Amino acid sequence: MREFEHAAQQAGFVLDDAQRQAALRLGELGAEVTRRRGLLRRNPAPPRGVYLWGSVGRGKSWLTTTFYEALPLRNKRRLHFHDFFREFHAAYYRHRGDRRVTDLAVTELLGDCRFLVFDEFHVHDAGDAMLIGRVLRSILDQKITLLTTSNYPPAGLLPNPVFHEMFEPTIKMLEETMDVVELGGGRDYRAEYASGAARSEFERGAYVWPGTGEQLAEQGLSLPEAAERRPVEVSGGRTVPALAVRGDLVWFDFHDLCDQPNSTGDYLAVVDRFPRWVLSGLPRLAGENRDAAQRFANLIDVLCDRDVRLVLVGEAPLDDVLRGETLPLDVNRTASRLSLLSATADSDAH
Repeated sequence: MREFEHAAQQAGFVLDDAQRQAALRLGELGAEVTRRRGLLRRNPAPPRGVYLWGSVGRGKSWLTTTFYEALPLRNKRRLHFHDFFREFHAAYYRHRGDRRVTDLAVTELLGDCRFLVFDEFHVHDAGDAMLIGRVLRSILDQKITLLTTSNYPPAGLLPNPVFHEMFEPTIKMLEETMDVVELGGGRDYRAEYASGAARSEFERGAYVWPGTGEQLAEQGLSLPEAAERRPVEVSGGRTVPALAVRGDLVWFDFHDLCDQPNSTGDYLAVVDRFPRWVLSGLPRLAGENRDAAQRFANLIDVLCDRDVRLVLVGEAPLDDVLRGETLPLDVNRTASRLSLLSATADSDAH
């Protein structure tokens, strides 16, 4: 507990009651994991994991980072769930045809890992839901203790009522094998501290509307020319059209990237090559189909988590863009992350 209080003091804030309770449970988990480190052969049962969930900006990632960095364990891993699942798909393909394909793929990726952190765990894709359940079952069967962070309680995963029932066995498994800890409270620390000095490349980005040449020039950009348009490879050897590629910067149009059936894995494949992005043509999401809006939310997750510098060009103020009925399921998280960008509007825009 002292480590959390000291880290909070260094960061300039005091733990609130909900954060203190979550920190206490993480402290217990750390003690259990390290105590059993040398007893695995005699006591094969691993400690219960922790499913830490709460709304955006409540400090889940900060608590997890503080805990993970202080944990004196060699065989520990921390992965963003999107990244892991992308790699899992590739490993699964390599072991296809073997009846133990899931276990083999998990073992290939995690090796001798005994403690695993999944950041930003959520399930929106019904096509992946059953495979995710098998992956989690394999991780638990291999006696790996799991800590996850999520914006949703287990019962809120795969919220689409058409498909939710199919994921209920996995939800039950999570609730039976992990302690579900809610990081409650309404305070959004991310929003409160966003006005301070930029702490990441993503925060050094900007949201501009409507994207005039003068506005873009302030960001060190010029409008792309037709001759700059080129295909950019994503996963599976497919390509998506980019408006421009300039060194380590890639420029996409919203409809080319989000209005097509591109996956989170596709976005990750591009982020691996380009640390600077421009996304223009962002419309009011209320006028788009829900799939396009959800892909946009997934893209922002990837860009923020990978600390990409983003210039986002919209057709309206950000509040108007994120207002309507056909919004992403996790629009609050998307809004919180986009609030980190500096905002610039043309004085004549309406």
